[in-house]
Amino acid sequence: MSAKIKKAPSSSVSFSLSRWFRKLSTNAPSTFLITLTGIAYSIFLFGGGLFTLITRPYPSAYVNGRFYFLYPGISQQFVSDTIISVVLYSLGFVGLLAIYQSTKSAYKPRQAYMLLVIGVTFLLLAYIFLEGAIQFKTSGG
Repeated sequence: MSAKIKKAPSSSVSFSLSRWFRKLSTNAPSTFLITLTGIAYSIFLFGGGLFTLITRPYPSAYVNGRFYFLYPGISQQFVSDTIISVVLYSLGFVGLLAIYQSTKSAYKPRQAYMLLVIGVTFLLLAYIFLEGAIQFKTSGG
């Protein structure tokens, strides 16, 4: 008889599961992924996403021959209010990122200037449209 002992199939399965669990538990997500998730969650909250999920408002309204994308009041909102504000907040954030990237390319003045102009344009567009939406909501439609 041979002195070798064969491994039981159950022990090899548990070994592979423990190796898989060890690999999964020691693996850390990248800081880029964590940052991106945090920013997306913040923009979602600022845009009113949680309010939309909880109250389940109408997508938009057609009243007296007028179509409303924005709810004409501060106390409520449509789903389109949330979508518009999330898009505008994202546009502003992209503008801030472009401004930040323009500071990194100091040795390429043309590229830095273009990124700065694009970033400031996006940031101003987001600000102007958000202020316009707030003015529309406070004036009552």
